[in-house]
Amino acid sequence: VQLQASGGGLVQAGGSLRLSCVASGIIFSIYDMGWYRQAPGKQRELVAVITSGVTANYADSVKGRFTISRDNAKKTVYLQMNSLRPEDTAVYYCNAESQVLPANYWGQGTQVTVSS
Repeated sequence: VQLQASGGGLVQAGGSLRLSCVASGIIFSIYDMGWYRQAPGKQRELVAVITSGVTANYADSVKGRFTISRDNAKKTVYLQMNSLRPEDTAVYYCNAESQVLPANYWGQGTQVTVSS
């Protein structure tokens, strides 16, 4: 199983980035896919999740600014991040979870840095 995240980088406050996570080795369509982030000295936190039934949920801190989506044919989950703030700076991790199997997998993370 591999979750390959990409799309991170350095952006100024107010800018946008789109993260992608391509999955392999799993039946992608049955997994809930999530994005988490971990800032230096802080615990990893949930940013957004999209279920296998395509229901999306967001952390309060990103509602209205971030959008999670998925393409089951491409086995890819996306996180569109707009109006970025310095406090969004973190390593962003892709997660795949199946309540049914059960199974839980993590990607390697991609760094997002927002300058003020």
